[in-house]
Amino acid sequence: MSSNALVKPYPPSTLLSFNIANVDDLFPGFMIGDFAIVHGEPTILQLSLLLSVRAQLPFQLGGLETNVLFIDGGNTFRLYKVSRIAQLHKLSPRQALERIYISRAFTAYQMTSIILDRLKEATEKFSSKLVIISDIAGLYLDKDVPPAEAKDVFNQLTVYLSKFAQENRLIILATYPWQFSSRRNVFLHAAACGRANVVISVRQVKFGQQFVLEKHSTFALGYAEFPSQNITLNQFMEGTDRWEKP
Repeated sequence: MSSNALVKPYPPSTLLSFNIANVDDLFPGFMIGDFAIVHGEPTILQLSLLLSVRAQLPFQLGGLETNVLFIDGGNTFRLYKVSRIAQLHKLSPRQALERIYISRAFTAYQMTSIILDRLKEATEKFSSKLVIISDIAGLYLDKDVPPAEAKDVFNQLTVYLSKFAQENRLIILATYPWQFSSRRNVFLHAAACGRANVVISVRQVKFGQQFVLEKHSTFALGYAEFPSQNITLNQFMEGTDRWEKP
């Protein structure tokens, strides 16, 4: 970067919002410095894809005016859905996709390397203020990874991400899909939620789904109703270990 380059400061009240009725009343949005865990039903993937587009919007529209890094640990990135979300936000799907840089991990060792060794360089190179880590724990639950090693490395990873978000003044959002119960999963889930300063879940209830704010230092905790799984999804919709364009 040129020494004469102007760096646009982020307004102190900047929030990255979902812009979903009911949800925004409970949770106005993520703040710079947040390390957030979003766990539960598959709808959390739609939320992460939604934010990958909304982060590109101007501040006054609930965005960050930023490029996005998407670390895909569960082969979850869906190009068509992102394109549809971009259209709903009056953005060019092609241009929106060009501002999302993906790094795919297929093993726990690749995931660890991407985060611990390459994340700092990537956020600077792509001028990103939002990092999405999709299915953060899935690869560490692989039976080929020794339990003790998985727990130790994942614990270090969550500590690192919490500090990284604050020190580099950006938002890190990690999704943690529902997993079969096991001692390892209980440990990893507790480590992730314990290190995060924002914890959100999406859970199934009798008549639909709920968005639950479980942990936050500022906003009041509680829940907001999604009308139903199908309507919720319509709201959102109507490799290698290197960074790449989708």
